[in-house]
Amino acid sequence: MQIAVIGREDCSAEEYEAAETIGYLIAGNHETVCCGGLGGVMEAACRGAKEGGGRTVGILPHTGEGNPYLDVVIRTGMGHARNVVLVNSAEAVIAVGGGYGTLSEIAVSLKTEKPVFGLSTWKIEGVFVCATPEEAVILAVRAARLSRPSRSPRGPGESS
Repeated sequence: MQIAVIGREDCSAEEYEAAETIGYLIAGNHETVCCGGLGGVMEAACRGAKEGGGRTVGILPHTGEGNPYLDVVIRTGMGHARNVVLVNSAEAVIAVGGGYGTLSEIAVSLKTEKPVFGLSTWKIEGVFVCATPEEAVILAVRAARLSRPSRSPRGPGESS
């Protein structure tokens, strides 16, 4: 499963720390961190995931390198339009703080019925407000796992 972590490139120290914890906890649940691939919240989530032994995917708005903690770099050259690609690549979304870019990602998430869990972010109907990084990850992982059908090689409905 891929869980998107979204937020500002120019985040506060508290947001950076929260995002790093979120990335670490996502990795601890054997899930992949998917993000916009830049600095700030995105870098922190990837850094935490790498410290936790996890995988990271960055969907960049440009054709550059992204942050140093990315395992997979997807260079889109699409600017803000890459927000749609990012949201559609995840089963659940965690928003940490954020500006208008984060707001657009939240909007796309809600429009496409992706669950969004927020930590000090936009107060919008449909965004589940979380008090801690741990709560955000627990809820996002649960939602991500419930949203995907079994990937059994036998397929759904077939018995062993």
